[in-house]
Amino acid sequence: MMTDPIADMLTRLRNAGQAGHRWADMPVSRMKIEIARLLAENHFVFGYKVLDDGAHGVLRVYLKYRDEGRPIIRHIERFSSPGRRRYVGREDIPRVRNGLGMAILSTSRGVLSDRTARKEGVGGEVLAIVW
Repeated sequence: MMTDPIADMLTRLRNAGQAGHRWADMPVSRMKIEIARLLAENHFVFGYKVLDDGAHGVLRVYLKYRDEGRPIIRHIERFSSPGRRRYVGREDIPRVRNGLGMAILSTSRGVLSDRTARKEGVGGEVLAIVW
C-alpha cells in the first residue's frame, strides 16, 4: 500500500522529466486526474490520458520540454503531506515565483490553482507547488 499517492505522482513526473521521457505513467485516481488537468491548463505539460490496462487504469501525462531539451517543470514538490496537512485561508494562498509558478489547492470547490482560488475567494489544503 502506498502512503502518499500524490507525492508518488509528483516524483514520477520529476524523474521522467530529468530522464527525458516523453510521458510518465502512474496509477489513476480522481485526484491525480485533477492535478494533471491543472498542469495541462497552466501549460506545464502537453496533456494527459487515462488508459485502460484491464485492472484499475493508468494515467499517462505527456511532458513538455524547452527547445534545448530541459523540462518545462523545473521544480515540483509536495507541500502538504499525510503527516502534516497544511491549510491556508483565502488571504494566505502562496504566490509561487511571483506568479510564474503555481500552487495546487484542494478546496471545497474542487482542486484549483492558486489564481483561481484567489479569484473565487476560497482557501484549502495546499497540495503541491510547481514552477
